[in-house]
Amino acid sequence: MTTTAQEVATVGTSGNPAGRDATLVGVSDEVASVLMAPLEQLGLDLEAVELTPAGSRRVLRIAVDQDGGVTMDDVAAATRDLSAVLDDTGVMGERPYTLEVTSRGVDRPLTLPRHWRRNVGRLVKITLDDGERLTGRVTSADDTGVTLDVAGAERRADLASVTKALVQIEFNRRPEEDA
Repeated sequence: MTTTAQEVATVGTSGNPAGRDATLVGVSDEVASVLMAPLEQLGLDLEAVELTPAGSRRVLRIAVDQDGGVTMDDVAAATRDLSAVLDDTGVMGERPYTLEVTSRGVDRPLTLPRHWRRNVGRLVKITLDDGERLTGRVTSADDTGVTLDVAGAERRADLASVTKALVQIEFNRRPEEDA
């Protein structure tokens, strides 16, 4: 499934939070559309575009991901290429900005099938559209749903019914062979 620039910018900006300059949201959409192709050439997915004011400057945060995770070299290459694209296209205008390229991180919600696929084996907490909350380990995922191991029982959830999903950080997880 290909993500559009509008979907990426919407995920990244979460609408227009209070106190946010509405013109920044439109710029995020345009920036996302300009950056998708160069990132695809690097084998990276554009996960979020966040443009926020920071005094007289702006901060442009770009979150990227790929199957197998993102390395520091991936982030460095993306930063170099995206900086050149942003300069060449002029999409950011004349006001100064700081470019930050980062990995998706575990604190971002699971919203797309690829997010679930990339987190097979991880512990997640989800809320379903009927209000039910589940915590379980992702055992498999496809374009329409996810299968969790919830306290030893297999549980399937349609992605369309998931209203919130976050990876849970495990500090003391025992390896599978020891469990």
